[in-house]
Amino acid sequence: MGIQVADAAATPPGARLMAAGKNITAERYDAGNQYAVSLDLGLNVVAGQEAIEVRAKRKSYADPIVADVISKKGNKRLPAGTVTDMSGLKRFSTVTVKDAKGKVIRLYTTNFCPNTYDSVRTRPEAPAQTPYPMNCGGENPFTLGSVWGIQAGWAASTEDAPPTGKPFDLPVGKYTVGVTVNEAYRKAFDIATKDASVSLNLTVKKGEYGEKALAGDHDHHGPQVSDYRPEYRVAAKRPAAAKAPATGPKPDLRSLPAWGISITPGAKNKWHVNFGATVWNAGTSPLLVDGFRRSGAGLMDAYQYFFDAQGNQVGAVPAGTMEWDARAGHEHWHFTDFAQYNLLRADKKLAVRSGKEAFCLANTDQVDYTIPLAKWRPLNTDLETSCGEKDSVGVREVLDIGNGDTYTQDRPGQSFDITGLPNGTYYIEVKANPAGKLSESSATNNTSLRKIVLGGTAKKRTLSVPPVNGIKG
Repeated sequence: MGIQVADAAATPPGARLMAAGKNITAERYDAGNQYAVSLDLGLNVVAGQEAIEVRAKRKSYADPIVADVISKKGNKRLPAGTVTDMSGLKRFSTVTVKDAKGKVIRLYTTNFCPNTYDSVRTRPEAPAQTPYPMNCGGENPFTLGSVWGIQAGWAASTEDAPPTGKPFDLPVGKYTVGVTVNEAYRKAFDIATKDASVSLNLTVKKGEYGEKALAGDHDHHGPQVSDYRPEYRVAAKRPAAAKAPATGPKPDLRSLPAWGISITPGAKNKWHVNFGATVWNAGTSPLLVDGFRRSGAGLMDAYQYFFDAQGNQVGAVPAGTMEWDARAGHEHWHFTDFAQYNLLRADKKLAVRSGKEAFCLANTDQVDYTIPLAKWRPLNTDLETSCGEKDSVGVREVLDIGNGDTYTQDRPGQSFDITGLPNGTYYIEVKANPAGKLSESSATNNTSLRKIVLGGTAKKRTLSVPPVNGIKG
């Protein structure tokens, strides 16, 4: 990334904004109906002698998000407007683009996610590893707490183009670009004035049409790293069944309100309500379930494991089964009875039950990384890292502390068929551990309800979803 070790030897106490080089070249693509510049300014925020750490949290969905910079010198509350959701820091820097005559032609602010997946250390004496997550999250509207950070002596790449979602464009030519970290963050991160700005020479040249033509700004936030490691394979021998420990760390499964709710028409005048459902672990122990395959069968016996406060295994109990799902789009092992989704009438009586009752556990969402023992860098972050293959003799599925597992119910048999239901008020019920096969610290918080209202006619059904304390997700 261009930051030299020698340059970082005399480390300032605070953070600083650094550029990989003074002269930047970007290509302008002609896609036929619009132009777009693939802009990468090569900028990084480098943490100084102390890590940059921000914790954003809301007490409830009725409360605003507050964010604190965590420091040995004392925590600092970020001003209102700097953190408005759980996706990162808003209006972090100001970018000024001037043409060859010195005229300002673009002036905009950029956001910043400190949790970049390509974060690296900039000096050899810096800590060898970073504890911070590989992205900022925020995709789930009901995230409760996030942690963002840059390890001491490490660097995180910044955003380059305005966060409009539209292609970024500049005519072919030469420009000067000035980038300055805004005052609220200079104070919060102890960035000296001389370390808060960079000036670059930008040349935009004509490029050929390619895959990046409509990409707009350069995307620093790639997919989460997947790693199916040997320790995530189960032992060959089934554990001796025992009772769950009466005391000690336990998972605590909780359901978030359904989100991403929509209505879609189907074949034969059918109408379906689609939704996303998240169950997360707010406990003091990960939910860890091993599956042991029955000989010659597409079925595994599942066991839940328990650990003491030092992480030593102290027990295991039967927890149902895992089954092989050969359907297209699945083709992995599902743990049965992890959750249940129902559509309830206004009187909370069952109207429709989702056919989805078996799940591959994975840490797909950051729900609350501010709770004690939250796992900021889980390994099994998608289906490929935690669900096994057809010929697997065993599978380990994990839901780590602070993390959630989201399933989008948009497939027939999983989404709710509301074709024959009358208009009116209904509730999407998300219920964790419905059969009580898993041992957890509390079962009183396993269920959530999300209100929806069906309307329209048989040929044109409508759906409205009231927000939850102003959250429209």
